[in-house]
Amino acid sequence: MSRQDKIVKTSIIGIVVNLILVAFKATIGILVNSIAITLDAVNNLTDALSSIITIIGTKLAGRAPDKDHPYGYGRIEYFSSVIIAAIVLWAGITALMESWPKIFHPDVTSYTTVSLVIIAVAVVVKFVLGQYVKKVGEDINSQALVASGSDAFFDAILSLSTLIAAIISIFWHISLEGILGVIISIVIIKASIDMLRETLDSMIGARIDPELSHNIKKSICEVPGVYGAYDLSLHNYGPEDMQGSVHVEVDDVLTAVEIQNLSRQIILKIYQEFSIILTIGIYAKNDKYSHIRNYLDEIASQHEEILEIHGFIVYEDQNLITFDMIVDFDADRQKAKDEVLSKIRAKYPEFNYIIIDDYDISD
Repeated sequence: MSRQDKIVKTSIIGIVVNLILVAFKATIGILVNSIAITLDAVNNLTDALSSIITIIGTKLAGRAPDKDHPYGYGRIEYFSSVIIAAIVLWAGITALMESWPKIFHPDVTSYTTVSLVIIAVAVVVKFVLGQYVKKVGEDINSQALVASGSDAFFDAILSLSTLIAAIISIFWHISLEGILGVIISIVIIKASIDMLRETLDSMIGARIDPELSHNIKKSICEVPGVYGAYDLSLHNYGPEDMQGSVHVEVDDVLTAVEIQNLSRQIILKIYQEFSIILTIGIYAKNDKYSHIRNYLDEIASQHEEILEIHGFIVYEDQNLITFDMIVDFDADRQKAKDEVLSKIRAKYPEFNYIIIDDYDISD
């Protein structure tokens, strides 16, 4: 079964289960005059709607690349997640507006044994559904399914709190409906904001997962003839479509044919292991000036804000040395560059130096 088919199948299961829960909870909430149970039913309805949007978004995202969209339509999945987050946020705000007055003017609620049993069953159903949907989402890297599964699991906790409030009302005649409704509303609002933030991070371009970055660079360095991997940059065109670039350090005596063969090995290896398409850039390694390179590393080790120096190259005909330097985002970049230049010039004044700014985007 393809990734798209798995998402559709899981979403359909979610729709059916949530609609059944909507019918039961709405009926009970109206019969016993419970605002908390009724709001819980509304929450289940938004869950069902979210699953429908997930299916539509997945179908659209699965369209093949074309002339106008050569990178495909994978990012549509993120837009569907934004829509889902907006729906959940609307539901939370609406619920809050309805629940707040109930704190000061509580309604009389009459619970029955049947209503309590159905609420208890709903707790179990939502817990099982949440675990199932979340696991499928994690297995196939579907942000929408993971969010839906987490939301369903949390719904189980909220329904459990409703059940506890009902028991308290029966035995101690204390109405917690308004308070519970406000709590549920706040939780829904927070969940929607978290979902929106996570999705927007993916759309804007969040930092590469450090573990993924480390594993990719480690894999590249396993290729014979590669001395280092730097400047890894990945661009997300959908949950299943990631492309990027990386610089590798190789001997400066390699021919163009040898470099092309080495690049092809790396591209194929990374695609087979990570399903990521990489463009390879080259840094030339020359041991003749390794003593200068080693001194630069020594300077960098004296400054915590300097994370790495790479791309070192000497142009003998120009008496010029260039290298890339990664400085922490929070540090004074210009000050760090000036200090490095001052020290390296004092040691090797016969060269001119150019420091190329680099950024910590993958570690």
